[in-house]
Amino acid sequence: MTKQTLTACQYALIVTIGGFVFGLDAAIISGTIRYITAEFALSDMELGTVVSAPSLGAIFGLFLAGKMADLFGRKKTLIIIAVVYLISALGSAFATNFTVLLVARFIGGLAFISISVTSMYIGEVSPPQLRGKLVSFNQLMMVIGLSGAYFISYGLVQSVAPGETEIWGFAIWRVMFATEILPVIIWAGLLFTIAESPRWLLMYGQRAQAKQVIFSVNDPATAAAALADMEANLASHKSELVADKPLKLTFAPKYRKVLLLGIAIATAQGFTGMNAILFYAPVVFEQLGSGVHGAFEQTTYIGVCGFIFTLAAIFLVDKLGRRPLLLMGLAAILASHLLCWYGFSNASYVISQRTLDNVPVSMDASKLEPHTGKTFDSDIALKALLAETYEHKGAKLIEGYVIQSSVTMNATVILFGIFAFIGAFHFSIGPIMWVLISEISPNAIRSVAIPFFALTTSISSYLVQHLFPWQLNTIGAAGTFLMYGMFAAIPLLVVALFLPETKNKSIEDIEKTLVSEA
Repeated sequence: MTKQTLTACQYALIVTIGGFVFGLDAAIISGTIRYITAEFALSDMELGTVVSAPSLGAIFGLFLAGKMADLFGRKKTLIIIAVVYLISALGSAFATNFTVLLVARFIGGLAFISISVTSMYIGEVSPPQLRGKLVSFNQLMMVIGLSGAYFISYGLVQSVAPGETEIWGFAIWRVMFATEILPVIIWAGLLFTIAESPRWLLMYGQRAQAKQVIFSVNDPATAAAALADMEANLASHKSELVADKPLKLTFAPKYRKVLLLGIAIATAQGFTGMNAILFYAPVVFEQLGSGVHGAFEQTTYIGVCGFIFTLAAIFLVDKLGRRPLLLMGLAAILASHLLCWYGFSNASYVISQRTLDNVPVSMDASKLEPHTGKTFDSDIALKALLAETYEHKGAKLIEGYVIQSSVTMNATVILFGIFAFIGAFHFSIGPIMWVLISEISPNAIRSVAIPFFALTTSISSYLVQHLFPWQLNTIGAAGTFLMYGMFAAIPLLVVALFLPETKNKSIEDIEKTLVSEA
């Protein structure tokens, strides 16, 4: 490995620590759900609002991402984002009520633009032959962050007795949120050591510095050509790279294919439901009858599965290419959700003495005794009974224990479907989306296009996160997974028809393929 390759990898590793922080922040909420629901007496919609608040914040933040990245530079923008993450982590850990927690989570969402800015930065710093792997580092670090959050939550829950909500004298959910603080501080410090994007430096006439960066990350034999290509491309778009031109140009007819592909890929990442699994993992596994502690244990497997398949994608993205990985992944996602739909559709629930015995004494199982022997053909009906029998707070705390001891279903089929989905997502649309949007976005509009595609996936993710608790109680687990499956079908068709292979091509060459000058 050459010195230049090591430098490119070093920069990529540092900026993608933001992906780790993102993953940790995104998934740690899954461990807090039972506790914050009980502490603040949250309704389904209030819970969905808290969980989805970061995605809502990201929607607002992404309107500023392109402007900030162009005005301050990619490096300084990432440093600002790290500070915002720190404020969010502190606010979440010390929240005194629902409103404070909501605002802190929303502020954290403003920092979610780190994902799009990181993809932009790596796409501009890394040489073409490394770009796929290095941009995919972002997804890998996100998965490591997700895994860390699940193991932290599982470890903390295992450290307390059933029904207990405090550890070391603090509410357990506060400790979960506080684990974000140290990684954010480390990331912020390391960001000061990276170089600025050479494209941004050239845009602002800092050629000498841009040349230095390009020669530090490219082999000497190709560095001069890379600099010349970058200068030629920027010169050809010089009249476009002013004021608000990129925003207007983004929707010009010649960029229609870019927009179609970007939107299809971005919506697939959100609407296929991965964030419902990631953010509500213990709740999802409780629907299988895993129980509370069992559900937290199974969430740790999500991180392991995601890590393995993301690693596979990183090794294959520059060998097999982006297109085949995406086609295989989207097809597998569709099949996985249909399998989950089938499994949940055939489930039934019976309240028995075993159900009563499984409920912790502190939760008063006697209220269920009049319903012993009743059979329910869906999780919707069972949850409706629990809501009638207990107050909202009590129903949410007891739900996992009741489902665990009353459900009859082929849990193996559903578990296979869930983990097949997780694997397919992290093998394809998870990491490949960030690679592709950094590649297919032409230079003239990339400061708007990349945040716009990130905005699209943030909106879809926000809706999924916000509505998931309501969906589970309204259309049930079966209907929810069926809907997610349908959202994989259209992007699969768009990718099959319009996406060219982009591996080993410069951003300038990809632009020539996708952009019509007619």
